[in-house]
Amino acid sequence: MGKRRSDVLTRDVNRRIGRAMHDYAMLADGDTVLVAVSGGVDSLVLAWLLQEWRRKAPIRYQLLAVHIDNGFAGETGPAVARQLEHLRIPLLIEKTEFGPQAFAAEDGRSICFHCTRQRRKRLFEIASEQQANKIAFGHHRDDLLETFLLNLFYSGNLSTMVPCLKIFDDRVSLIRPMAYLEKGEIREIAATLGIQPVKNSCPQDSNSRRQEVRALLQSLHEKDPAIKANIFHAMGNVRDGYLLSPTMGCGV
Repeated sequence: MGKRRSDVLTRDVNRRIGRAMHDYAMLADGDTVLVAVSGGVDSLVLAWLLQEWRRKAPIRYQLLAVHIDNGFAGETGPAVARQLEHLRIPLLIEKTEFGPQAFAAEDGRSICFHCTRQRRKRLFEIASEQQANKIAFGHHRDDLLETFLLNLFYSGNLSTMVPCLKIFDDRVSLIRPMAYLEKGEIREIAATLGIQPVKNSCPQDSNSRRQEVRALLQSLHEKDPAIKANIFHAMGNVRDGYLLSPTMGCGV
């Protein structure tokens, strides 16, 4: 994983990463950025990207990678550490029992809900402990599309993950520098760098609503390659006056 940005990123990919960072003002001088590294290809590429980006950036920011091991059979921390060793980014590994605890919960909510909630809560705590004001996630355009459809189909609302979200009275920002990239492009970057994703040890990894929505999006994309781009554009092109709202009745 020692190749430079100019050797790995095409001009178009490089431009879209820069545009996402600029559009949402993701990074500023003096930031401390916590990189959430699950071990998947997306988060590993993000860690490389943020390390390479600061070589030429006109600003200075600190990086700390954090991997939260959910506690399923087989520790993932050592494998993640091997993937990151060439990046020279400090890595904090935290072993938890969030996964088994989620399986034991009996309140009607999904296993994924419990595990994700506990993992995010701990990540926010670590950010506070490390005085990090930014938390970076490896989500990409396909993730945003899938989340939009999941919320539409199963939660009855129009929302998605956003490229930058301020939380805790604006003290911390969640940033997604790869929000304008497709999953396939990230895989190509990983292949060029020789990044090998760490296998997710969660038994529910391939059994979720997100997988179903992903398959639906892929089937639509195969029928019409413009569909994903149109949905993505629609998420930022909301016509408020043409959505249901009883408070906007005609009246007299």
